[in-house]
Amino acid sequence: IVSSLRPELPLLLGLVRDAFTWIYFMAGLLKANLRSPNRLLLALMLLSSPVAAFRSMSRLVATKTTLRPAYSPALLRRPSPSQVARRAAASESSQAVPCRPPSPLGEDGQLAPQYDFESVEKGTYEWWEASGFFKPRAPAKPGKKSFTIPMPPPNVTGRLHMGHAMFVALQDIVARFHRMRGRPTLWLPGTDHAGIATQMLVEREIVAEGGTREALGRDKFLERAWAYKEDKGSAIVEQIRRLGASADWSRQKFTLDPKMNDAVVESFVRFHEAGLMYRGTRLVNWSPDLQTAVSDLEVEFSEEEGKLYFFKYRLADGGEEDFLPVATTRPETILGDTAVCVHPLDPRYRNLIGRRVVLPVDDQTADKEGARRTIPVIGDEYVDMEFGTGALKITPAHDANDYELGLKHGLEMPSILDKRGAVNALGGSKYAGLDRYKARELMWKDMEAEGTVIKVEPHTQRVPRSQRGGEVIEPMLSTQWFLQMQGMADDALGAVKDGRIAIKPARFERDWEYWLTETRDWCISRQLWWGHRIPVWYPEGADFEADPKAPFVVARTEEDAYARAEEMGLGKKAEGFKLTQDPDVLDTWFSSGLWPFATVGWPEEGALPEEGAAVEASELAGEEWEALSDFQKFYPATLLETGYDILFFWVARMVMMGMHFTGKPPFEVIYMHGLVRDAQGAKMSKTKGNVIDPLETIGKYGTDALRYSLVTGVTPGQDVPLSMEKVEANRNFANKLWNAGRYLLGNLAGLEDEERQSLAVTGPMSQEELDSLPVPERYIISKCHAL
Repeated sequence: IVSSLRPELPLLLGLVRDAFTWIYFMAGLLKANLRSPNRLLLALMLLSSPVAAFRSMSRLVATKTTLRPAYSPALLRRPSPSQVARRAAASESSQAVPCRPPSPLGEDGQLAPQYDFESVEKGTYEWWEASGFFKPRAPAKPGKKSFTIPMPPPNVTGRLHMGHAMFVALQDIVARFHRMRGRPTLWLPGTDHAGIATQMLVEREIVAEGGTREALGRDKFLERAWAYKEDKGSAIVEQIRRLGASADWSRQKFTLDPKMNDAVVESFVRFHEAGLMYRGTRLVNWSPDLQTAVSDLEVEFSEEEGKLYFFKYRLADGGEEDFLPVATTRPETILGDTAVCVHPLDPRYRNLIGRRVVLPVDDQTADKEGARRTIPVIGDEYVDMEFGTGALKITPAHDANDYELGLKHGLEMPSILDKRGAVNALGGSKYAGLDRYKARELMWKDMEAEGTVIKVEPHTQRVPRSQRGGEVIEPMLSTQWFLQMQGMADDALGAVKDGRIAIKPARFERDWEYWLTETRDWCISRQLWWGHRIPVWYPEGADFEADPKAPFVVARTEEDAYARAEEMGLGKKAEGFKLTQDPDVLDTWFSSGLWPFATVGWPEEGALPEEGAAVEASELAGEEWEALSDFQKFYPATLLETGYDILFFWVARMVMMGMHFTGKPPFEVIYMHGLVRDAQGAKMSKTKGNVIDPLETIGKYGTDALRYSLVTGVTPGQDVPLSMEKVEANRNFANKLWNAGRYLLGNLAGLEDEERQSLAVTGPMSQEELDSLPVPERYIISKCHAL
């Protein structure tokens, strides 16, 4: 309100949103022992302009209240020549910027009786952005360190949810706070291409038209995907703007932008040159519907009622009643069993270790040799003697724990399912081609007929489902590209231990240590078309999908690939030799891991560890500061603020990749906020019908009411219960501030123009002025300066 009368103070309007900042001020007011009316008036001025309020409030209030004047307006310092020059330069650099913010006053010169957020928020935000207030400004003198916050990039085709509202509210508070402190502040926005999510949406459109992705072809499909992104991609950005985000939208990035793509390719090549990127066959999470490997983050476990199937593994050298009882939740995987494991101390079975048992169903071996396959009984302390029968069937190619046991005991690892989740040729003539669930039914009927079934019991089990499609994820042995993690994980762990990175709240340090200590190599390839294509080429005709040892070339470009292939002796392009690029793309989280430094110019800008130290931007000011590259000015970032649910899947990878490529941690502080839940603390879901739509909430109660509800009355890192009653109450609080503003304007209306202008603040408060103030006012100002 005060700023609308004073064009010099537009940026300070943002403090209305900065809830935690004015809590400091209110605490000071309570200690100052002022009368209640004076507390209200001073608090209102603080919400708009803290420094101006402290320096002029006693003069203003003296006209209507009991506070005495503290000093003469004549003591206020006039603008210095350098201040005038800077303001003139800023004015010249701004194009078509309104000289005044949109006025909240009506035609009668008065505020409306009720706060109409729709008429205020949109115009104010547009004026803020058009005036360039969200852009980092060069410090006037050395000593001001940049404050950088990389915005977690939302999915480009996504829709705003309460998680977005939470991070926007928190990050906007911090950005505005440090911007007002005079620090060059960059809140860097952008969007993520969301490989699986976007491809799935585009494929749905194609299927609805009666086509398929394969029939369309890769190039035509990518044209459709880019058109879809251009059509839908701006929605999430506009929705975040609707939340009042003061991000520098002129620097907005997209993970598939050409420069971002160059950074991704460069990082892949450098990882491979360092011996950290390799191709191998390992167990992955496979999505049969999407027909791609997916990350751990894209797998959600749900407690579901299923069945526990008990059956007999007959001893190869015994009679029909000589058997080992085994229990499983997935009978179809019997086709991939390569051992039965028991605890070496189990008195029931330890004498069977070393003997062999017969597969209870026919498979490819039975078709070819006329006899069923036999597998060994092995001993391992991993087995829980109390669960099921105490005997565990081992299917290394289709279970994570069995895979580790298979590696430990050197077992064969036959994969018995294809990419669609159907039984492959190893299932023999009877089961090959059947969907995994149909194969389960037929196989169990056949086992019942042979007398190898013992019983079936109800059983609650954790079922892995695709976060995107909902289908059951199949652990599957697959040839993929992997990134070695251990060395980088050790570096990231050390950065937190030695204090170079602080995690807030500190309790998440335990989770950080556990995950980085237990981390596994990262499967980074995805069998998709939308994304960063893997920069690897194979000799044309090579069966690289079936042969994990097929020769390949890693290169930045196709031209470079042919040059390297010739150096490797694979062939010459001039002689007809041809290369085929790997059809897979990289995991979306791989490009997101480069976000803090690729968005500010890496690898073209910035010094790598072996190239020397970067210039300290805080030692420069003005034109010298402006002349620095973005990498030098804004990397490392100061703060990474995000939800605790992606501490490992995104944050840890940014730290590892940032330290590997730049030699520095990518940020100083990691602040974790909780998840937004419903009023009863339950997770929001469409199934439960308890989802609170932030756009609908804003439309009904206003942006400030929602943001204030999300950031007050909560504990850092804890989940936030949100009720519409709380939002409504905060809408009413905003209306009370509005009415208090009407009261202030009524007091200002009685002042002469000269007296009104004398209240303007044009420079910092002098020591003489500060000393002349009463102790309570000096105390409040000291708290403001301490911020």
